[in-house]
Amino acid sequence: MTLLRDEDLAAAFDHASRSYDTLVAANPGYHAHLRRSVRRLGLPGGGQGLRLLDLGCGTGASTAALRSVLAAADITAVDASAGMLRRAAAKPWAREVTFVHAPVERLAEAGVRGGFDAVFAAYLFRNVTDPDAVLATVRGLLRPGGRLGVHEYALSGRRGDRAVWTLVCRGVVQPAATLLGDGRLYRHLWRSVVEFDTAGRFALRLRAAGFERVRPLPLPGWQTGIAHTFVARRPGERTGDAR
Repeated sequence: MTLLRDEDLAAAFDHASRSYDTLVAANPGYHAHLRRSVRRLGLPGGGQGLRLLDLGCGTGASTAALRSVLAAADITAVDASAGMLRRAAAKPWAREVTFVHAPVERLAEAGVRGGFDAVFAAYLFRNVTDPDAVLATVRGLLRPGGRLGVHEYALSGRRGDRAVWTLVCRGVVQPAATLLGDGRLYRHLWRSVVEFDTAGRFALRLRAAGFERVRPLPLPGWQTGIAHTFVARRPGERTGDAR
C-alpha cells in the first residue's frame, strides 16, 4: 500500500477517533512515555508563564502529558483531524486549552502566531508530506531559545528493532484495528514508521533545519530502539533568560 497523505489521512483519523483511545491504552507505557518526553524538555516552574504549542494533538493524549507535567502553562493544541480534535476538546481539562483545527502547514491561516516557549509534536513528522517545511514552520513559531520536543516512532536502524515493530503491528495492532474498521489507517502506521527516518537521520534533519543542542533519547520498554524523544532548541537564547 502507499502512505496516506493530507485529506485522506485526516479522514482516516476522523473515522478512527471513536476507538483511538481504547487502542492506545493497550500499548504498555503509552501515556507514561509521553510524560517522559515532556519532562525531557527541561522546562521549569510547572509551566508558569509559558506558552506551549501541541502539534498533532490527536484525542489529547499529548495535551494531557503537557498539562500533567506543566500544569500552569497556556497550551494551544492543533490537529488536522476534526474528529480527533472533537474528542480532545470534549475531555475535562483542569485548565483551559485552546484547540485549533488546522493542518500544521496552514497554522498561520488558522491564526496561530509565534513566540512559543516550546513546541511538542507527538507522532507527527512521519505523517506530513514535507518534514523539512514543517520544521521550518516550527522554528519560526518558537521564541529565540525556545525548545522543541518530538516524540516519534523512529527506528534505531537495527534489523531486530524493525522486526519487533512489524511483529507487534501485524500480530496485534492491525488485527484489532481491522475489527474496528480502521485497518487501512494502521497499515499506514506500520509503513510510515519503516519508511521514516532512523533516529540518527532525524537528528541530522533537525540540525539541518537550524536547531541546536539536538539530542535523540530512547524510550524504555518494548519500544527501545523503536520510539525516541528528540529535544532541540531554536538558537538565539535571550540574554538573562533563565529557561
